[in-house]
Amino acid sequence: MSVRTRFAPSPTGSLHIGGVRTALFSWLYARRYGGEYILRIEDTDRERSTEAAVQVILDAFEWLDLKPDEGPFFQSRRLERYREVADGMIEAGTAYRCYCTPTELAEMRAQQSARGEKPRYDGRCRNRTEPRPGVTPAVRFRNPDEGQVVVDDLVHGRVVFENAELDDLVIMRSDGTPTYNFGVVVDDLDLRITHVVRGDDHVNNTPRQINILRALGAALPVYAHVPTVLGEDGQKLSKRHGAVSVMQYEEMGYLPEAMVNFLARLGWGHGDAEVFTRSEFVTWFDLGAINPAPSRFNADKLKWVNHEHLKRLPEDELARRFPPYLARAGLDTRMGPPPGAVALLLRDRVPTLVEMADAAHYFYATVHPPPTLVAELVGEPVRTALASLDEKLKDVAWTRDALGAAMKAEAAKHGLKPGQVMMAMRVLVCGTRETPAIDAVLALLGRDTTLARLSANL
Repeated sequence: MSVRTRFAPSPTGSLHIGGVRTALFSWLYARRYGGEYILRIEDTDRERSTEAAVQVILDAFEWLDLKPDEGPFFQSRRLERYREVADGMIEAGTAYRCYCTPTELAEMRAQQSARGEKPRYDGRCRNRTEPRPGVTPAVRFRNPDEGQVVVDDLVHGRVVFENAELDDLVIMRSDGTPTYNFGVVVDDLDLRITHVVRGDDHVNNTPRQINILRALGAALPVYAHVPTVLGEDGQKLSKRHGAVSVMQYEEMGYLPEAMVNFLARLGWGHGDAEVFTRSEFVTWFDLGAINPAPSRFNADKLKWVNHEHLKRLPEDELARRFPPYLARAGLDTRMGPPPGAVALLLRDRVPTLVEMADAAHYFYATVHPPPTLVAELVGEPVRTALASLDEKLKDVAWTRDALGAAMKAEAAKHGLKPGQVMMAMRVLVCGTRETPAIDAVLALLGRDTTLARLSANL
């Protein structure tokens, strides 16, 4: 039997790190075993589901290269199917119509709480055979009264639930829409899902879904409930430490390869490997290796992983991905050096493409050296040396080695340290003291730009 996994988000908000990691594990397991990965959109919440949220989900999977083999399938387009299955269950006696009103249910729960009992449906409509005038019924599942549900979870191990603790849940609301637990069961059944990978906040839903599957005579999937992702402070992930839309990481200059790598390490590992390729990940991955304990989001670690991937990115890929970030930074690259060459020079110094674009401004923008830096670093002896260097640079071979040798020679000629001349050149030509090796920068800037800036700012 071929492995079939799925990811089933609700389009009621942004797709965050925790959801993407669950999708990644589901996608990986299917790839690891040559199966299929399915995307299902659970959009039966008509008031909160939006087309924009659906598009964010699709954009995220496109960016991360986690595109599904099938789907997306939309629950909102399958309402007749849910009603058909519910009607069949009523006919088989595994479900029944419930005519209780919201007021009656609230009173029932209040009385149970007052008696110190666990609030739950008491089954008062279980054996009702006549309709109730003026009330559109919901449909409830007739949960077994006795026995146990045993879940052999691939992450958490064996988990046992007593049927006596489960009440008869609503599977179809009175408005004709399915509840979560019922929609999930019908969808997983129809899509032939073999492995359900989802967050461990769904563990308590699993026995209910298993009982419904058994009532339908269906084979059970294998379950793997992955742990929660917490913030660095151990609290629930919030916007201040990672719970932003995953596409915001693309805007911040992170690489999809790095994001996949980082998410993989949130609760999963393979020996001491910290940085790895997607193909290595697929080869190594198994659900049983996921740590059941919650993992913590670490922004510094994400940035480190991204920098490692940035440094390993093939030159042609770096040259392809960098220009859009220069454009977003408002830099016109038509008159400057090739963006790919700039990226190669900068990538050892900056961890993201956004920071790389910020660091590249002096290659493409007008430079105005801060007067305080000029006063600090360009004293009279240095200024004299630079004036002499200005003349020499008009004829020197424009290579990194030749430029470095010229600056060192001019420093020695005037009794200065090489660093004094080089730092002054950095400030006057680039407007900052923070650049890669100045000989490499000048080689990229070119003779005309370098001399023009040096003359204008000296």
